[in-house]
Amino acid sequence: MSLFADAELLARLQFAFTVSFHIIFPAFSIGLASYLAVLEGLWLWKKDKLYLELFDFWKTIFAIAFAMGVVSGIVMSYQFGTNWSVFSDKAGPVIGPLMGYEVLTAFFLEAGFLGVMLFGRTRVGPGLHFFATLMVAVGTLISATWILAVNSWMQTPQGFAINEAGQFIPVDWWAIIFNPSFPYRLAHMVLAAYLTTALVVGAVGAWHLLARHRDPRASKMFSMAMGMVAITAPIQILAGDLHGLNTLEHQPAKVMAMEGHFDSHPNGAPLILFGLPNQEEKRVDYAISIPYLSSLILHHGLTAPVAGLDTIPDDKEPPVAIVFWSFRVMVGLGMLMLALGLYSLYHRYKGTLTTAPWLHRFALAMGPAGFVAVLAGWITTEVGRQPYTIYGHLLTAESRSAIAAPAVATSLIAFIIVYFLVFGAGTFYILRLMKRLPEDPEEELDEGPLRTHALPNPAHPATKGEHDGH
Repeated sequence: MSLFADAELLARLQFAFTVSFHIIFPAFSIGLASYLAVLEGLWLWKKDKLYLELFDFWKTIFAIAFAMGVVSGIVMSYQFGTNWSVFSDKAGPVIGPLMGYEVLTAFFLEAGFLGVMLFGRTRVGPGLHFFATLMVAVGTLISATWILAVNSWMQTPQGFAINEAGQFIPVDWWAIIFNPSFPYRLAHMVLAAYLTTALVVGAVGAWHLLARHRDPRASKMFSMAMGMVAITAPIQILAGDLHGLNTLEHQPAKVMAMEGHFDSHPNGAPLILFGLPNQEEKRVDYAISIPYLSSLILHHGLTAPVAGLDTIPDDKEPPVAIVFWSFRVMVGLGMLMLALGLYSLYHRYKGTLTTAPWLHRFALAMGPAGFVAVLAGWITTEVGRQPYTIYGHLLTAESRSAIAAPAVATSLIAFIIVYFLVFGAGTFYILRLMKRLPEDPEEELDEGPLRTHALPNPAHPATKGEHDGH
């Protein structure tokens, strides 16, 4: 029994590790694809070559992030057959077609137009090239739609029946795809992707503004990024609140864990800001809380009753400490994003957006915040669903393959080593690209193949007589 438990834990850790690596790349590429479409559209509209230079700068970064997302996604799909074969067998009639639709629509659309977007502007003309860029952006959004439909169905399953073999058989595809949590989770994820990209673009712009003092390329990307943060952050907070209310309706145990409510509160529940959840003793130690605020947020009434985990059987409770803290990391970073957006609006109003070093330092520090918030959100969602893989119907303990712990441990160690080598090198390369702007002639000569993605400085003797490289 202990070997089985260890194997289950290791299989869960392996999937958590691979999905954590995978999700950061789509979270970046979804927003970056839309940003590229905006840049090229502005270039076609305003005929300002600055937008084209920024397009070429971010195009290379997008290609690398997209490739790493594809590779990490392929690895994840194999795990359904290795570590989670029972889940694949039981849920395959529902999950399989949805994943297939994602490949047939979104991935083929992205892959079909990606080459044109990366290499075809001089061959197909600006109009068709812009169409290709739009199709790549649309493809990333369609991909997110199918993946979120799959995961949302696992959170709030409907539209199925269970046959004699214990398999989930589709009965109503519309109900499966448009399940109760799908619209909220799709909006929340897409907004998170846009915020993640805006924070990265803003951090890169801030880095160059601090180093170069109002470089026009850095100024433009920073201004666009801060505008996106200022608009998207408050919308994301509203979407998150609606998503939370939907989760309370369909997965109350998850919200109980997020709030740290071990006990029911018939006359109004406090909002626990911080504390140490003690699942064994069923309490939050050293809690710092605001009376009645949780009732106000969840039920819009100060004295509204709020159910606690004392209404849930112990073996059906999610791991409270992980969900409690991951939720607070996500919300805390969301508040910082809102603060950054408001701070940028203040400097935009004053006309000092590109000359405010403390704003630039704040934006630079917030560069990785979107990735961390996305990971914290997914941890909240997935760990909060436990002990189920398909909420209310299929337990995680009943979903895994019958393989021993040493085999899972070996593959987990191999994944960790290979992932850190491969994706670590890719991430390091992306960071190197971000440290340079298109007009860096010295770095262009050193980079070799990267010259085609750069804009040489005509004043530099090494670039006299060369074309603009686009």
